[in-house]
Amino acid sequence: MKELLTTIVLWLSTNFSLSPSYDHPRIEFVPPTEIAARRSKGLAGVWLLQPGVVVGQSAQVAEVVSVYDDSTKTIYLPDGWTSSTPADLSVLVHEMVHHLQNVAGLKFACPQEREQLAYSAQERWLGLFGHDLLHDFELDAFTLLVKTKCFY
Repeated sequence: MKELLTTIVLWLSTNFSLSPSYDHPRIEFVPPTEIAARRSKGLAGVWLLQPGVVVGQSAQVAEVVSVYDDSTKTIYLPDGWTSSTPADLSVLVHEMVHHLQNVAGLKFACPQEREQLAYSAQERWLGLFGHDLLHDFELDAFTLLVKTKCFY
């Protein structure tokens, strides 16, 4: 996993305005119920949802893919997660953006604002393999707008 994380850090720092950090996050594989519980407890971090989740909709446990915890510098991935597909790897890319944002001490106007770069990186990663957020995660442009803008 260390080599994979290092590769992602190099790719992110080369392609985006993120400073590289080789102080990698912890990776924990946990049941989806634990990821959902961490999300619902207002974890000081961000999460990625599986396809079909509408903002404001009550998400079922199985719909939560991953979460990053700023305070413990931990990425939580579901038991059984593999790095075998571009979509799987893109989840890790997304969460690594949040880790690099966190260790760099970047500040955002709202939690949604920090999602802009994470989704951009995820989309570009998927594009390397002829994939995209729309087809792999059913995330269209309007959904991404809502997930990445501060509306207050």
